Amino acid sequence: MPILTFPDGATRAYDAAVTGRAVVEGIAKSLAKRTVAMALDGTVHDLDDTIAHDARIEFLDRTDPRALELIRHDCAHVLAEAVQSLWPETQVTIGPVIENGFYYDFHRETPFSPDDFPAIEARMREIIARDAPFTKEVWARDDVRRLFADKGESFKVELVDAIPPGEDLKLYRQGEWFDLCRGPHMTSTGKVGTAFKLMKVAGAYWRGDSSKPMLSRIYGTAWASQADLDAYLHRLEEAERRDHRRLGREMDLFHFQEEGPGVVFWHPKGWTLFQALIAYMRRRLKGDYAEVNAPQILDKALWETSGHWDWYRENMFVTKTEDERVFAIKPMNCPGHVQIFKHGLKSYRDLPLRLAEFGSVSRYEPSGALHGLMRVRAFTQDDAHVFCTEDQLAAECLKINDLILSTYADFGFDEIVVKLSTRPEKRVGSDALWDHAEEVMTRVLAQIEEQSAGRIRTAINPGEGAFYGPKFEYVLRDAIGRDWQCGTTQVDFNLPERFGAFYVDADGQKKTPVMVHRAICGSMERFTGILIEHFAGHFPLWLAPVQVVVATITSDADPYARRVQAAAEAAGLRADLDLRNEKINYKVREHSHAKVPVMLVVGRREGEEQTVSIRRLGSQQTRTAPLAQALADLVAEATFPDLRRTEAVADSLPSEGVALDSHHGVAAVP
Repeated sequence: MPILTFPDGATRAYDAAVTGRAVVEGIAKSLAKRTVAMALDGTVHDLDDTIAHDARIEFLDRTDPRALELIRHDCAHVLAEAVQSLWPETQVTIGPVIENGFYYDFHRETPFSPDDFPAIEARMREIIARDAPFTKEVWARDDVRRLFADKGESFKVELVDAIPPGEDLKLYRQGEWFDLCRGPHMTSTGKVGTAFKLMKVAGAYWRGDSSKPMLSRIYGTAWASQADLDAYLHRLEEAERRDHRRLGREMDLFHFQEEGPGVVFWHPKGWTLFQALIAYMRRRLKGDYAEVNAPQILDKALWETSGHWDWYRENMFVTKTEDERVFAIKPMNCPGHVQIFKHGLKSYRDLPLRLAEFGSVSRYEPSGALHGLMRVRAFTQDDAHVFCTEDQLAAECLKINDLILSTYADFGFDEIVVKLSTRPEKRVGSDALWDHAEEVMTRVLAQIEEQSAGRIRTAINPGEGAFYGPKFEYVLRDAIGRDWQCGTTQVDFNLPERFGAFYVDADGQKKTPVMVHRAICGSMERFTGILIEHFAGHFPLWLAPVQVVVATITSDADPYARRVQAAAEAAGLRADLDLRNEKINYKVREHSHAKVPVMLVVGRREGEEQTVSIRRLGSQQTRTAPLAQALADLVAEATFPDLRRTEAVADSLPSEGVALDSHHGVAAVP
C-alpha cells in the first residue's frame, strides 16, 4: 500500500501498486495530458512504471529542465527509426545523450553525409507526427539476443553478449520499431516536438577500437522549444565568429604548428597580451603572496613520493640521462612548493604562508584532445599554495574567494557559480579530517552566498572532490552564455604528510599544515583564449595588445604622426604607427580587422592645429580633439581596473607628506 507525497506536501495512499499514469489521471486529465514522465524520490522514471513503495512523486512536463534529456534521448530513437526506414540495410548501434544534444552510430556500407540530412529530418518529422507511444517490454537476455541475431543486428548482439547472463533486458517500442535501451522515455514520439536539427556527421570506431569497424556517427541537437533551438544555433554562430584560433590569426597573436603539437608560438602582440595578464595577476598578489619558482624538471623519486608517478605517469613527459637517472618535467607545481615550505624550520607564527608561482607545466594530452589555447600540452598556471593551520582554513578560503571574484569582475565576468565538491569514495585522510574540512567549506560557501547578496550562485557536487580533500570550483559564464570552470580552491591533507612537512605549534609540538591549492585563471593560456572569445577580440582599451594606431592621411603628415606616436608611448600607451602610402579607408579596414580599439588619424590640418581625429573600433563616427586631451582621456581609459582602484585610494589620501609616483603622465609633444 504505497503512500505518495506530492511537491506541495500533500499525501495520498493507494490500496495496491499503481502506475504513475493512473496517479496523474486520477488528479486531473489536463495534468495527465501535459505530463511526459515522473520523478520518484528525485529519479526520473517512465510514467507507466509501477510504484509499489512509499515515495515522493513529481510529474514532469516538457518545460521541466529534467525533461530536456528525455527529449534528446527520444529524438535519438526517432533518428534511428528514420534512418532504418530510409536505408533498411543500416545497422544501429548506440545513441546516447551528450551535452546540448545526442548522437547515434550507424553501420552502413556508404557513410552518411550532410546531404542526407534533409531526407532524414523529413522522415523524423513524420515519425513525430505519428505520435506513437513509447512502450517498455522486459525480455530474457537470450530471447533479446536471438531477436537481434534474426534481424542481422550484429552490433546489438555484441552489446547483449556483454551483459551478464541471466539479467533481463528492456526493449522500447515506438510503433513497429524498437530498440534495446535502459530508458526512461517520454510517453510518445510526439512529445519530442519539432525543435531539433541534425548538425554533423563523423566517423567513429565501434567501441573506440581502431581494429573494429568504422561507424557513421550522426550528431543532432533537440530542445523544448523552437526559441531554445534558435538561441542555441545563434550561440554556435557566435562561437564560430569568436573562435580564438581564427581571431588569433586575424589579430596576429599566436600560432600552432605540427613540429610543436600542443605548444603555443606567441607572436609579439599575443605575448604583450599574455604578459599584461601576468602583470595584472602579480599586482593582485602583491603584499599577500611570496612569489617563488620551483624547478622545471625533477627526479622521479620526488614524483613517486608525491604519488604523481602512480596517478599521473601517462600524462608526464619523462627523460633518462646517461647516468640512468629518470627525470620528469613537472605537470604541476605543488610538490616543488612543499619543498620550499620545508626548507628551514617553520613556526605557527609563520602561518599562513602563501606561495605563488606562474609556473610552466607540461602534460601529455592526446592529440585528438588538443584545441588551440583551450587544451595544450605546455602552459602557465597562476598557481599558489597556502600553508595554514586548521583554525585558519575558513579565513583563507574566504580571502581566496574574494580575490577570485574580484579578478573575474575586473574582466567583466559577473555570472559566477561556486560549487563545493565533497568527498569521493576513494580518498586519503581520516573521516574526522574530511568532516572538519567539509564543515568549514560548507560554512564558507554559505558566507559566500550571503555576502554576494544573491549575485553569486552556489551548488554542491556530492562525491566530486579530489582524493586528497574537498574543493571549490569557480564556473564563470561568458558573453554568449557558455560556462567555463577556471578557479579552484582545494584542501589537501595528503601532500604535506607525504613529504613530512611540519610546523612547530605554540605547544612546541610538530604539526602537519593544511595545504590549500589555489588557482584563479588556471591555465593562463586557456584563460587568454576565454578572454579572446568573451570579448570577440574587441578588448577593452586597458587589455588590448595594441591600444592605438596613429595613421596618416597624406605623407606630409608623417613628421607629426611620429611625434604623436612618441607622445602616446611616453604616456604609457601601446601605440603603433602606420605611414604606408595607402588610402585612409584601407588603413581603417585593416586595423579594424585586427581589432585595434582606437585609431588616431592625422593629416596636414591636424598637424597645424595639434589635434587628432579619433576613430573607435566598430564606429563609423570620428571626433577631433586636442592631442593632449585625447591622450589624457586614452591613458585614463587604458588603466587596468586594479590600478584605477589604487589611484582612487591614493587620491583620497591627504597630500601632506605623501609622495606618489605618477606613472600615467602625458608627455608634451616635441
